Amino acid sequence: MSERAQAGRAAEQRALDYLEAQGLRLRARNYRCRWGEIDLVMETGEGIVFVEVRYRRHAGYGGAAGSVDRRKQARLVRAAGTYLARERLCERPARFDVLAIDTDGDIDWIPDAFEA
Repeated sequence: MSERAQAGRAAEQRALDYLEAQGLRLRARNYRCRWGEIDLVMETGEGIVFVEVRYRRHAGYGGAAGSVDRRKQARLVRAAGTYLARERLCERPARFDVLAIDTDGDIDWIPDAFEA
């Protein structure tokens, strides 16, 4: 596994640990479909949370949260729709969060980062 892939995997694990400590429960990790990949699918008492984990090793490339552009959002929305349909969860409320881990290691959790 490349150094970049290892760093990404570690960031996802850190994000998962953080979200579980906040009371969310893991439903799926690295869910893949034809529309793309969702890093973490979590569950709260209220509904389903689709989480995009962003890690940036170099601040010069911009912030981790800012890297989830409109194109990425559209792919996440389509993949989430597929997940909800396959799992028969279309009636449950859902939201899209971004969990950013920047070069200093700080976690910035942005609930409802964008709307479908």
